[in-house]
Amino acid sequence: MTSSREFFNRRLHSLLGVIPIGLFLIVHLTVNHQATGGAESFNKAANFMESLPFLQVLEILLIFLPLLYHAIYGLYIAFTSSGNTGRFGFFRNWMYLLQRITGVLTLIFIAWHVWETRIAMMFGTPLNYQMMEDIFSSPFMIVFYVVGIISAVFHFANGLWSFMVSWGITVTPRSQVISTYVTMIIFVVLAIVGMQAVFAFV
Repeated sequence: MTSSREFFNRRLHSLLGVIPIGLFLIVHLTVNHQATGGAESFNKAANFMESLPFLQVLEILLIFLPLLYHAIYGLYIAFTSSGNTGRFGFFRNWMYLLQRITGVLTLIFIAWHVWETRIAMMFGTPLNYQMMEDIFSSPFMIVFYVVGIISAVFHFANGLWSFMVSWGITVTPRSQVISTYVTMIIFVVLAIVGMQAVFAFV
């Protein structure tokens, strides 16, 4: 892979991780968080999302295709790049390693989540509060979703830090330190939202 093509692919990979995938993650967590208001609140939010015009086209163009590219190229990065944690052990090197680990975990989680929800819907299972309550009737699935959601929101938040660096938004050491705190706050907030959603179904 030529350096110019790799530069383009990495930029595109970074951009898609934030827009539209990161934005969809936030919307998805917000919708799921409606479960804290009870079954009626969640079902109303889920039905609204399902009633959007051209939903399947939007899902393919804005979610599945970007996610597929981000996942495939992300796996390429994860298994061809080498971190410096053993040699240096700096904070950012550990974040680099965690980014790769959470990327793989998130991919596994998303694949199973799509199978358990979207594919199930294609076979006639309605997407509602009862579906999610049934999923979380298994303690294993609760743990699986907790790990998956935390991996996903960390991957997004830490990826947002890398996005701002690679796209020239944070170029000074001070701005990168500030963005570290900002993105970690984003991680904590989204993790709380996700955990509240999970345990609302339990």
